[in-house]
Amino acid sequence: MANCPELTTLAEHVRSFAHMLTNLQGDRLPEWIEAASATTELPSLRHFAQHLLRDLDAVTAGLTLPWNSGVVEDHVNRIKMLKRQMFGRAGFEVLRKRVLLA
Repeated sequence: MANCPELTTLAEHVRSFAHMLTNLQGDRLPEWIEAASATTELPSLRHFAQHLLRDLDAVTAGLTLPWNSGVVEDHVNRIKMLKRQMFGRAGFEVLRKRVLLA
């Protein structure tokens, strides 16, 4: 990172975002977006920060509230995995039985 100052800047922004995420400090998100948008040498980070502004309320809630949809996402991921395993081999009825019996 000593040879690439852009990587140092990017690492600082990623660390601060990770700290905000792990400590549920969503109220600091506008400050982070402003700082990340000000980086001219990192267009990808600036683009990411600007996209967070599209639904700022939802992102702030996700970074602030202790609840998440992890359990639901786990079930969706499992069903998608079963569907991929059976692709082209069986119809909906077999997939339905496999999901319900698993």
